Amino acid sequence: MAEPLEPAIATWLLSAGGGNVDILAAFKSLVAREPRQLGVLCGRAGSPLTELAQAHAYVDLLLFDPPAGKDGFLATNSLVAFIALLTRAYLAEFDQHGATWAATAEELRPFLDEKSETVARWQEATAPLWSRPTTLVLHGASSRIGAIDLESKFTEAALGNLQLADYRNFAHGRHHWLAKRGSETAILAFLTDEDRTLAERTLALVPSDIPLARIDLPGPSPAAALGSLVGALRITGWAGEARGIDPGRPGVPLFGRKLYNLPLGRQGTGRVANLSDTAAAAITRKSGLSISVLSGDHQLEYWQPALKRFEARLRKAQFAGVVLDYDGTLVDARRRFFTPIPEIVAELSRLSEAGAQIAIATGRGGSVRRDLQAVLPERLWPNFLVGYYNGAEIAALDVDDAPDATSSVCEALVPLAAALRAQPELALSADQTDRPYQITLEARRPLPENRLWDLAKQVIIMTGDQGARVTRSSHSVDIVAPGVSKRSVLDRLRAVSGPGPYLTIGDRGRWPGNDYELLHEAHALSVDEVSLNPETCWNLAPPGQRGIEVTLDYLRRLTPIDGRLRFDFKGPR
Repeated sequence: MAEPLEPAIATWLLSAGGGNVDILAAFKSLVAREPRQLGVLCGRAGSPLTELAQAHAYVDLLLFDPPAGKDGFLATNSLVAFIALLTRAYLAEFDQHGATWAATAEELRPFLDEKSETVARWQEATAPLWSRPTTLVLHGASSRIGAIDLESKFTEAALGNLQLADYRNFAHGRHHWLAKRGSETAILAFLTDEDRTLAERTLALVPSDIPLARIDLPGPSPAAALGSLVGALRITGWAGEARGIDPGRPGVPLFGRKLYNLPLGRQGTGRVANLSDTAAAAITRKSGLSISVLSGDHQLEYWQPALKRFEARLRKAQFAGVVLDYDGTLVDARRRFFTPIPEIVAELSRLSEAGAQIAIATGRGGSVRRDLQAVLPERLWPNFLVGYYNGAEIAALDVDDAPDATSSVCEALVPLAAALRAQPELALSADQTDRPYQITLEARRPLPENRLWDLAKQVIIMTGDQGARVTRSSHSVDIVAPGVSKRSVLDRLRAVSGPGPYLTIGDRGRWPGNDYELLHEAHALSVDEVSLNPETCWNLAPPGQRGIEVTLDYLRRLTPIDGRLRFDFKGPR
């Protein structure tokens, strides 16, 4: 398995056709590194890229067919379409100084109409540039996207030499090019509302004998950014006309086609003899280091035996039942308001009908009971034990008045609930739900992953509360009363059905995840985050898999034998 990425990094891949060797290699490399989020925005369903993404359930796959049809050589249609989609998404999610997509689209209207006065002014202004072989493009922060696209198009279509500089980089030395080669150079300047004053003062100092074209992009930054991109497309076309080159069909040489389709070959994986890909992935997740690094300083000699000891315990055990987390384990955290998928339901039913004891430990309340009752056969409901609100209340699935939905907290949590509601940032950023033994915080706007937990922990420290614990799930932060723990579900199962052993499965095994205690048992499997304990809480999924797909694999490996369950390492039945 390759070097793991930082946990908080989200990675996105954009591809119009989803078929070139580089985007496919990038996906395979990234998915093996298991980033916290991997998104794919693709313009063609059924492409090799979309098929790869669909094989990894945790990947966010978004399919949009560009309305302008198939791309030419410079892929202009898909570029504008994808940037417009991303802009709309950001405007919908974040407040860009009051900017909306409707207002942005209105600002862009003159740029899109080739008969508009704005486009005519641009064309007239840029005409003198093409008499010189080098074009220097000056830009600000919002227009940088158009400048970068111009450089790409001029180079790929062989339209001429093109240099880029933002206005202050130009001041810090790039202006010297004009002192030596001013007679060969023209300037194209993007001007936006946010940098207009600096741009005008800069351009006023440029020697008057150098051709200069101003591309004015009024409006808020989203409109200016998209406008610079539309401007780049038009400018490329005008330069092509002046120089006798069709940028959309510049002619691709034979060696160029061979370069484009050049196989990348197998990339180095840092594999070690007698270590499978799955074992390497498990060790990388546990240690946080790649196999090549671990091998280099002999740490593999510590982790490989630890994995083998855990697998040996798992192989030897005869389980009386299974305790599972819910969100992120039985249901995809992105679809937590939906019922478990049929394949998961089928496996739970199979194990229950074979006599295994099954318990669910969740941070949620009655919604879990209703969802499970909706998909599991009613005859099996008495066989399922559910621990609501992180184990604060435990009842069989057929108990319809569980859990207690009272919105007032117990006496131990009253001061803390009030302090959390009084915290200014939490009041602006999160919704607070009070239950008898649990306070739940859910972000109502985008926040860094750790921010909500940090705020809650700070309030607990400031109030001097010594007993409450704060944990993090895939979608919320839970503050639970003293003595509340998901391990209570396991304790109840032992009291009802015997000492076990029991297999525990969850997704948040690393502290302060809300499965940390549950997955501290001797026979604990994670479908995502693992603890630092080398003796338990391993993730045995193949590289690039996590979440409910891994849960499904674990459940399929459980084979009933004489009323007990054995974990089959040879593969699903």
